[in-house]
Amino acid sequence: MTSSAQPGPPRRLPVPAPAPARRRDRHGRGLRGPLLPPILPAWRTRAERFDELVTSAADDLARDWPQIARIQFAVEEVPPSDPAPWERGAVLGRGFAAEPRAGLPARVVVYRRPVASRAADEEELADLVRRVVVEQVALMLGRRPEEIDPDIL
Repeated sequence: MTSSAQPGPPRRLPVPAPAPARRRDRHGRGLRGPLLPPILPAWRTRAERFDELVTSAADDLARDWPQIARIQFAVEEVPPSDPAPWERGAVLGRGFAAEPRAGLPARVVVYRRPVASRAADEEELADLVRRVVVEQVALMLGRRPEEIDPDIL
């Protein structure tokens, strides 16, 4: 008796795993690293540096005026498109009174793009941010800006 081999389903060979995606390493010098190490000032973005300017201005004022510690400071890119009726021109910052019923503290918002577009360099930007913060705090406290910061002229 001879056995005749029945043709069965074709035998499947294992499929090789796809090759891992090659990262670009031209000229065999290794992969690219960060252009700047995190210890350099240029590592931070412009928005982060602007936030630091607002925070440092608020901290400086809080040393002389303890009630400023209860005010929250925030940065937004641009003001909303519906200005208040008394606001003319570009709005650089706004102060919002505390709303105890809603549990919201007093807030000062500085708008980054309008402020940054009016400064020629970093030093002028720092001065303008400080001026906006002082003006908004003065409005919140019911005082003149010169009383809050005598250096503002």
